[in-house]
Amino acid sequence: MAKKQRLDKAIAMQGSLSRSEVKTLIRKGAVTVNGQVVKNADFGVDFDSDTVAVQGKELSLSMHIYLMLNKPKGVVSASEDKKLPTVVDLVPKELWRKGLFPAGRLDKDTTGFVLITDDGEFAHDILSPKKHISKTYHALVNGTITDEMVEGFAKGVTIGEDFTLPASLKKISSEEQGDWGEVILKEGMYHQIKRMFGAYGLKVLELKRVQMGKLPLDPNLEEGKCRELTAEELRLVSTRDESTEE
Repeated sequence: MAKKQRLDKAIAMQGSLSRSEVKTLIRKGAVTVNGQVVKNADFGVDFDSDTVAVQGKELSLSMHIYLMLNKPKGVVSASEDKKLPTVVDLVPKELWRKGLFPAGRLDKDTTGFVLITDDGEFAHDILSPKKHISKTYHALVNGTITDEMVEGFAKGVTIGEDFTLPASLKKISSEEQGDWGEVILKEGMYHQIKRMFGAYGLKVLELKRVQMGKLPLDPNLEEGKCRELTAEELRLVSTRDESTEE
């Protein structure tokens, strides 16, 4: 995709101003490109090489934005909802832009790593089972994780009319309520982990996504907070984990 855009669109894409507000500022001479005032809204700017400032404040131009959110309970993985807060509602004003959506869904009471973006092509790539991009979860269940379950997950589990792709399961700790297990999936069926454990008579008490691809959730990112991914982190998100391959 070309990185050169009309000046008004390039600024509006960054999210803080509407297209009409941008055009007004351009007409008033409040926008500069490489230090020079530009009053033409259709002036072409290159995202890689041009420097754009609005009212003296330099913008960091990008075609798309990619955010890591540490999702808390009670928030739905959607762009909008009439009754409940959404993951997009948690994006601060300075990072917000039109078209944001979660790349994949977590249940309302599941916590952890949600990737929020406005790049539909990228989201499709990392969510497609054919890409084998893994998602790693920590789950607390109300019982014991057995060798039988580990072997069963590795073969695939029948859940209703569906049969899952092979998944990785390992026990990581125990507490009074039950065992904590790490589950690595390459797909995202509805309530998949809950249904997989349910096939063995166990209930999931707590569930948290801790990694996407090879990128772990930032341990310093508080619940309800989000931040922009670096280029290297974005590469790690879209990198398949060969250690989970059959």
